[in-house]
Amino acid sequence: MRLGHFDLNLLVTLDALLETCSISRASERLHIGASATSSALGRLREQFGDELLVQVGRRMQPTPLAQSLRQPVRDILLRAQATLAASAEFDPSSAQRRFIFNASDYATTVLLTPLAQLLESEAPGISLDIVSLGSNNLQRLERGEVDFAIYPTVNASPDHPQEPLLNETYSCVVWTGYQLRSNTLSFEDYMAARHVAAQFGDQRVNTFESWFLSKHGVARNVVATTSTFNALPLLVVGTQRIATMHTRLARMYARMLPLRVLPPPFAIPELQLVMQWNRHHDLDAAHMWLRQRLQAIAAEALHEAPPSDGLFTPLQVLMG
Repeated sequence: MRLGHFDLNLLVTLDALLETCSISRASERLHIGASATSSALGRLREQFGDELLVQVGRRMQPTPLAQSLRQPVRDILLRAQATLAASAEFDPSSAQRRFIFNASDYATTVLLTPLAQLLESEAPGISLDIVSLGSNNLQRLERGEVDFAIYPTVNASPDHPQEPLLNETYSCVVWTGYQLRSNTLSFEDYMAARHVAAQFGDQRVNTFESWFLSKHGVARNVVATTSTFNALPLLVVGTQRIATMHTRLARMYARMLPLRVLPPPFAIPELQLVMQWNRHHDLDAAHMWLRQRLQAIAAEALHEAPPSDGLFTPLQVLMG
């Protein structure tokens, strides 16, 4: 397709070059030879009257103009893809699609695992690619690098559609051999205990710890940390440690491991989880079908752990 003397197919190459800042990696992404990519870069430089990518040491870096083109070019490509998807018929039984989800291991266990099981029977040609939440979640969503993001509503972008999935409470988990003075956990017992906690990101941030310190003015004695929610119950088995974690996840592991699930001796804000997708995918028939299936799975999950009264605060940023 051409607009005047410009071949719009070059925008696909430009997008890959701006994303990778490398002719070789862009070629791999485009499944073409490096010479073809280099030739396309030459034509792009001529069209824009700018070098676009310049060699700095051993790496190529985008020029200011190239930086300004990055999001508009990606937006054009997303619009084109959305137009084609909206006009195509969708039959889940025969569709061949790949969807990328940005989600925590909690959301993967509670929501995406049942979804994968459902797809096996209803849409065997649809595959899932799940990437962990990180510091660039909104950038991934904006650039269309993920099809769906599942995270706390306070993390959601105001520029893209979202739908609520479920609310979640928190519970304390201990080994069945944990020495309790009574059938309930007191705040004094909680503070005297050794804790395991989940920490995330390059800085190993623990948002729950920050909230707990600001709320109660004291810090817990955290003796073990992990980067996944699913590892928390495993780290308390056979020990005198406590994990404070999602209630649904806690109950699931209590059915498989020698664990007790106890109410925390203080109020913890409730988690509100949403799914979000890029606005250009709003009318994509396959996206719409998958959103409906995920909503149905979330509705079933709502019956497993009734929510308790709680406040909604920024604590949820890294607790989902």
